[in-house]
Amino acid sequence: MNVTETDIRIGTSGYSFEDWRENFYPQKIEKGKMLDHYFNYFPTVEINSTYYRIPHPAVMYNVVKKAPSHFDFIIKVPQSFTHRRTDLDADVTAFAESIRPFVDESKLSGLLAQFPFSFKYNKYNLEYISLVKNAVTPNPLFVEFRHNSWVNREMYDYLKSEKIGYVCVDEPQISALLKPDAFATTETAYIRLHGRNAEKWWNGGDLRYDYNYSEEELTDWRDKTIKLSAKVKKIFVFFNNCHHGQAAKNALEFMNLLGI
Repeated sequence: MNVTETDIRIGTSGYSFEDWRENFYPQKIEKGKMLDHYFNYFPTVEINSTYYRIPHPAVMYNVVKKAPSHFDFIIKVPQSFTHRRTDLDADVTAFAESIRPFVDESKLSGLLAQFPFSFKYNKYNLEYISLVKNAVTPNPLFVEFRHNSWVNREMYDYLKSEKIGYVCVDEPQISALLKPDAFATTETAYIRLHGRNAEKWWNGGDLRYDYNYSEEELTDWRDKTIKLSAKVKKIFVFFNNCHHGQAAKNALEFMNLLGI
């Protein structure tokens, strides 16, 4: 299927998973070779490990130096930015140094801030997002919400005026979570597909992402992506249903549906 000239980049939320062996990676692949294998299939990836711990710049340099010329990265900001939200100065400095290898090599296409369900819409929280944006400037910032109070005109207008990207999500349709809408607040659209495992969402730990998208569900997002492509210059689509390699499987199926 033909799409517009919009640059549509599809990948997964992370890549270094032991349970992807035999599902995406060869069984005996060395851990340090997983990213090299990933490069053969996808043009982009989210680095999510930075959410838990800020790596030393040397570690990040070893990642970015492997990347082919066409490849780019999205990096998740530390949880202190999105969950603790106080005393950030030390982490802001450390995080800026950590991602510098990607910036220097022009391989960083943006930073992802995933806020928790408890982070609900109000004026103070809206202004806090600008504080995060200022902390990571000049790198583009994309924000993901979990509570549906954020889906309103004030949020949309504010993110657009601040040039902050909105993250569209696919997740279980249970109380107060966001609906699978597709829109953008900048010239780059961003979509994250978490799976629809409603049973495990609240108390399942990593099993909340144990989900395999059907062809019908992927086709629905294919159609939304095509419509969105007429309005933006670039689209990132990341699959976060990472349990047992389902993210890689669905991402490849999605690329096939889009004909890319």
